[in-house]
Amino acid sequence: MNATDSSPRGSAPIEPQLLAALEAAAPGTTRTRASDRLGMAHDASHYLLTPQAVLVPESAEQVSALMRVGAARGVPLTFRSGGTSLSGQGVTGHLLVDVRRNFRAIEVLDDGARVRVQPGAVLRQVNARLAPYGRRLGPDPASESACTIGGVISNNSSGMTCGTHANTYQTLESMVLVLPSGTVVDTAAADADARLHATEPDLAAALERLRDRIRAAPDLVRRIKAQFSLKNTMGYGLNSFLDHTSPAQILAHLVIGGEGTLGFVAEAVLRTVPVHSAATTGLVIFPTLHAAMSAMPQLVAAAPAAVELLDAESLRVAQTDPQADDVLRTLLVDRHAALLVEWQEPDPEHLTGRERQAEQIFSGLRLAAPARLSRDARGRTGLWHIRKGLYAAVAGARPTGTVALLEDVAVPVPVLADLCDDLNEMFVRHRYERSVIFGHAKDGNLHFMLNEDFGAGDDVQRYADFTEEMVDAVLGRGGTLKAEHGTGRVMAPFVRRQYGDELFEMMLEIKRHCDPAGTLNPGVLLTDDRQAHLRHLKPVVTVEPEVDRCVECGYCEPVCPSRDLTTTPRQRIVLRRELAAARAAGDTALARELEREYRYDAVDTCAVDGMCATACPVQINTGDLTKRLRAEHNGRTAQRVWTAAANHWDTTSRAMGRALDAAAAAPSPLAQGATRAARAIGNPDVVPAWSPDLPGGGAPRRGAPQPDADAVYLPSCLNTMFGPADGGPGVMASVRSLAAKAGIRLHIPEGVGDLCCGTPWSSKGLPGGYEVMRRRVHDVLTAATGGGRLPVVSDAASCTEGLHRLLDAVPGIQVVDAVTFVAEHVLPRLPAGRRLPSLALHPTCSSVRLGLDAAIARIAEAVAERVVVPDSWQCCAFAGDRGLLHPELTASATRGEAAALADGGYAAHASVNRTCEIGMSRATGQTYHHLLELLDQVTG
Repeated sequence: MNATDSSPRGSAPIEPQLLAALEAAAPGTTRTRASDRLGMAHDASHYLLTPQAVLVPESAEQVSALMRVGAARGVPLTFRSGGTSLSGQGVTGHLLVDVRRNFRAIEVLDDGARVRVQPGAVLRQVNARLAPYGRRLGPDPASESACTIGGVISNNSSGMTCGTHANTYQTLESMVLVLPSGTVVDTAAADADARLHATEPDLAAALERLRDRIRAAPDLVRRIKAQFSLKNTMGYGLNSFLDHTSPAQILAHLVIGGEGTLGFVAEAVLRTVPVHSAATTGLVIFPTLHAAMSAMPQLVAAAPAAVELLDAESLRVAQTDPQADDVLRTLLVDRHAALLVEWQEPDPEHLTGRERQAEQIFSGLRLAAPARLSRDARGRTGLWHIRKGLYAAVAGARPTGTVALLEDVAVPVPVLADLCDDLNEMFVRHRYERSVIFGHAKDGNLHFMLNEDFGAGDDVQRYADFTEEMVDAVLGRGGTLKAEHGTGRVMAPFVRRQYGDELFEMMLEIKRHCDPAGTLNPGVLLTDDRQAHLRHLKPVVTVEPEVDRCVECGYCEPVCPSRDLTTTPRQRIVLRRELAAARAAGDTALARELEREYRYDAVDTCAVDGMCATACPVQINTGDLTKRLRAEHNGRTAQRVWTAAANHWDTTSRAMGRALDAAAAAPSPLAQGATRAARAIGNPDVVPAWSPDLPGGGAPRRGAPQPDADAVYLPSCLNTMFGPADGGPGVMASVRSLAAKAGIRLHIPEGVGDLCCGTPWSSKGLPGGYEVMRRRVHDVLTAATGGGRLPVVSDAASCTEGLHRLLDAVPGIQVVDAVTFVAEHVLPRLPAGRRLPSLALHPTCSSVRLGLDAAIARIAEAVAERVVVPDSWQCCAFAGDRGLLHPELTASATRGEAAALADGGYAAHASVNRTCEIGMSRATGQTYHHLLELLDQVTG
C-alpha cells in the first residue's frame, strides 16, 4: 500500500543528511529555498502541499540515482512536468522532481508517422514539429498549450477528438522506463522481456500471473472491458492485461495513466495521426441542457470528430471572449446550452457529404437559433479558442477567495441527459451557485466545476456530501469517476468502490511489485483512507486585483522567457499569495525570506513582455504586477532622475549612444572590468553590463519636414542608443529608402530626438517621467499628423506597442508599425528583387501582440525563398535594458532557439526590433538585421 503523504502545508526544510545524500547522488540538482519550494507547491488542483525540496535532474541517470536515495531512506518522490494537474497528482509534502527543464527533446521519425519525445516537451510544441508532415499526436486535450508529454502519459490524456481510439494508451509504441530500483526498461528492445525477467524477476512473474488470472476469469474480462469501453483514468489500466501479452508491454501500458506511481518515463515513442485538411465547425444552440443531451445519440451516429458541450453558465463566460461571434455575443442566455460540433475529412468532397447529413439532423432538432456550419478558418479558430480556454475562463470568473474544483466523469451517451439533470439538482441542493457543466459530450465525458472556499465554515462537509452523491449517481449509471484527468487525490478513495475488491487488490499488487518501498507519489491513485480527498485542501489568499483571478493552471509557463532561470508568471502569483499567507500567520521570518528572494526572482528578471497574457485564458499580464512592484521600489531619487531624463531625452539618448561608442573604443577587458566593478558596488538592476558583442552608439534623430507628406515617421530612440548591425545603414535609413523607392513621402517632425514611446518609464514603474513623455508625444504628433489625418509610422515593434499604450486615450492618432506600413503601402510598389536563398526569422513578443505576423510573413517572403521561424522561438527577453542589466535572462530565454539555428547555414538572420536583434546576435553568434534593412538591400 502507498505510504501516506501527510506532510503539512508548511513542511520543514529538508534534513541535512538527506540533502547530503541527494547531492551526492545527483550534484547540483537540489533546491531548498523557500521560494523554490513554495513556488512549486501549487498546481491547478484544489490541493496544496509544500515539498521539502525541489529536485531538478538533468538526465535519466540522475533520476535513477535520486529514486534509489528515496527508496533507501523511505522518502517519497513525486514527478512534476507541466503542473496543469487538476486532480492533485502533481503536489507533495516530500521531494518534488521537476522534469520540465531538462527533458524537452523531440525527434520526428518516419516522416512524422512516429515521434520520440521526452516528458518535459509541451504537447503544442510536439505538434508544431509534426505539422510540416501533416501529422499530430492523437491526444488533444484543451490544455495543449501547457500540458507536457509527461503529464499526457501519466494521465492517459485524451481530449476533444481522440476518444478512446487515439488516446495515449492506444498510440504508445514504446517507452524507456526507470523503475524505483534503478532498473531501466526499454520496451522497444527485442529482448525487453528477457531483460525484465533478469533484472526484475518478481515484477515480471507478477505481471504474467495477473495476466493469466484475469484471462481465465470471464467475469473479470467482462468487467474490465466494460470499465474501459468509456474514457477511464481511474486506477491502473487493467485492460493492459487483455490487450498485451508481453510483460514489458503490459508494464508500459500500466504506466500510462499510472500518475508517476510506478516509475519515471524518460522518453516515449508515440504513433501519430493525420491532420485532416478539410473541416467544418458550428455552435448548435439548444433551449435547455436536457434538450442538448437528448440530441446526442443522433449526433454521435453522424460520426463527428468532436461534440463539445457548453451549458448556460459556460455560454455566459464564453460571451466575454474576444473571439466570440455576433450570434453568441447577442444571445440572451437563460437555460440554454450549446454543442460545438466539428466534422473532419481528408478532402472537401467527403466533407460536403457530412455537412448535408448534419443539416438533416439539425432540421429535426429543437434549437434556440439556426445551426450554421462553417469551413472558415478564422471562425473555426475562434470557436475552438473559446472551448479550449473555457476551464480557466470559467474558473477566472469565480468569486474572489474561492478555489475552482473541476470534476471529470464519463457515462454511456444514452444516459447523459439524466446525469446532467441529477448534477443540476445536486448543485441546487448543496448550494453550489454558478456551477458549470461542459466537456466532451461525444464520449459521454462531462466536466463540471464547483466554486468552494475551504476556509469557511462547513464547506468541507458540504463538498464531502456532494462528492458522495455524485459518486453514487455516476457509478449507478455504469460510468467512471475519472475520464481523462487522472485519479489523483480527488478520487483515490473511490477506486475500490468503482472496481470492486478483487480488481482493486490486483492494483495494489501491481504497485507493490513496481514500487516495493511505496515511495513514488504516495497518496495518489490508490488509498484506503476514505477521507484522503478531504485533506490538504488549498485555501485561496486574496492578494491584489492584477492576479486574484489566477487559477494556477500554468498555461502561461511555456511562453515565459524567465521560466528556466528564476520564476514563471504562475510562480510570481503564488509566491505573492504565500507571502500574504505568511504575513497573515505572523511568520515574519518566512515573509522576510520570500521578500528577499522575490526581488530578483520575480521582479528584476521579469521581462515584462506580456507574453503571459497571450497564453492566459483570463488575460492576466503579470507584467502589470511587476511594473507596480518596481514603482514601489523606486525611491524619490530614481523618480527625479528619470523624470529629468524624460525632460531632456534627446541629450540622454545621445549620451547613452556615446557611452557605447566609448566602451567599444576602449580595450574590451577594461570596459568589461569597469562595468563589472560598477555593478558590484552599485545596484545591478540599475548599472548595465557591457560586453564586446554590443554595438556602438547610433545616429541622432533629426527632423525632416516634408510638405504634403503621406505619413509621419517617428524613428525609435533605439536607433540613437544602438548603432546599426555590422556598420549597415540601419532601419532608420532603410525605412526612408524604401519609402523613396515607392514614391511615398515621410515627414519627420522637428524635435523628434526628444520623443519616445514611454516604455523605459512604464516598464520601470516611473509614472512621473512617463506622464512627461506622454504629454510631449501627444502634442508633437497631434500637430505633425494634422490632428490625426496622417498615420504615424514606428520602426521598432516594441516602440509601436509602447506608442499604442502611450496614446491609448488620444482619439484619432493612428500608429502603425513600419513592417505593416511597408507591407501594405510600399511593397506593392517596389521592383522585384533578387531574393536571398534562406532567412532565419525571429518575431518579437511585441509583433505577436500587435498581430504583425501576416505583414512580417509577406515581407520575409519578398526577402528570401525559404523563411524559417524556429519551433522553439520565444521572447528573447532583452526587453529594453533587461538584456544589459541581466544578460543571464536573455541567455536563458534564447538558448533553445539558438540551438535550433546552430546548423542552419542561413543566408541572413532578421527580426523587427533593434534590441531583439542584439539579443539574438549575442545568442547565436550570427548578425541579425531589421527585416526592412534586408528588404531594402534585395530591392536595390
